[in-house]
Amino acid sequence: MRKFTATAFTLFAAIAGASAQDSTKGTLKISGSADMYYRYNFADVINYDNDDVNYLSNNTTSFTNTQNAFQLGMASIKAEYTQSKVGVVADLGFGPRAEEFSYADKNTLFAIKQAYLFYAPSDKVKITVGKWATHIGYELVDAYLNKNYSMSYMFSYGPFSHTGIKADFTLGKGFGAMIGIANPTDVTAPLNAPVKTLLGQVSYVGDKISAYLNYQGYFGAKLSMPTASSMNQIGLTATGTVTDKFSIGLDATMQSYKNEVSEKTESWYGAALYFNLAASKSFGLTLRGEYFGDQKYGLKSGSYAYYPTSEFEGDALGANITEFTLSGQYKVGNFTFIPEVRLDNSSQKTFAKMTDGNPEATKSSATAILAAIYNF
Repeated sequence: MRKFTATAFTLFAAIAGASAQDSTKGTLKISGSADMYYRYNFADVINYDNDDVNYLSNNTTSFTNTQNAFQLGMASIKAEYTQSKVGVVADLGFGPRAEEFSYADKNTLFAIKQAYLFYAPSDKVKITVGKWATHIGYELVDAYLNKNYSMSYMFSYGPFSHTGIKADFTLGKGFGAMIGIANPTDVTAPLNAPVKTLLGQVSYVGDKISAYLNYQGYFGAKLSMPTASSMNQIGLTATGTVTDKFSIGLDATMQSYKNEVSEKTESWYGAALYFNLAASKSFGLTLRGEYFGDQKYGLKSGSYAYYPTSEFEGDALGANITEFTLSGQYKVGNFTFIPEVRLDNSSQKTFAKMTDGNPEATKSSATAILAAIYNF
């Protein structure tokens, strides 16, 4: 990985040097970020006989899987080179956040968040080939692009990335569309992928409101689940500007599978609202309220049943979870400090607490985070 990192930075420097010598070749933009955080879950659960990170930290979403410790999130660098109608993007990340984002990959592929080429034959069409971050969902892998530091359940259990080809179309009057075909979701370099994931999006971007209707799905193969022959996911994200200081974001999605064993269509769903207040140029507040519904089939939260603390009631397979996260954003130049408090409540005992020195199952969890982010 050290050799790969050195090679990547050498490549960026070489491109920058070439661009500086001959500006007619194109334009180069380099950006990056780094983030770290301290997380404390008030149950302070530690079980030295169990190496399950989620059980240790009472965390069931992405990226913040630590307890009472300072942790690096991700160091990221992105190079974008554009020449006339063509261009290339190399977006690399290093650290636990990047490795979890690329969980389906290994070795140097861990570091590649995005790597794609694009060609715009006209101002209304853009064709992209490579790996890119998913179009589904409200939140993004780079911490500085989110107003909350901890992630939602929908982000954690939805797609992270796609590798394939897509075409974006500008339709006029704020409307746009995208169609694409890709490898199995989150898989960058499979040896064989006879069945592909279909991608789609219809969008509208206006002065006060923006909305994106998104889709991914496959048919005829068992890609995401051993018993599922097809998968469909639809999602809606939207942002509305109420005043110059207040906006509301929406994220809603549903993912369904055709189970060939039960001959049923099984699904999970979720919805979240983001209330964003820009109190001043240097300080803002965001409240996220989310509902994640997965109790009936346990397609995602069913893995909680394997935790030593889980005590599922009746015939429930999974859990319905509600979380509220309040985050502040205090900016000093390119620095952003995010103090955050989060409350999770589950319909099942999917979390843990300490009672007389021993872990015990519980339905709720409270967490505080202090994060620091720098981007350029």
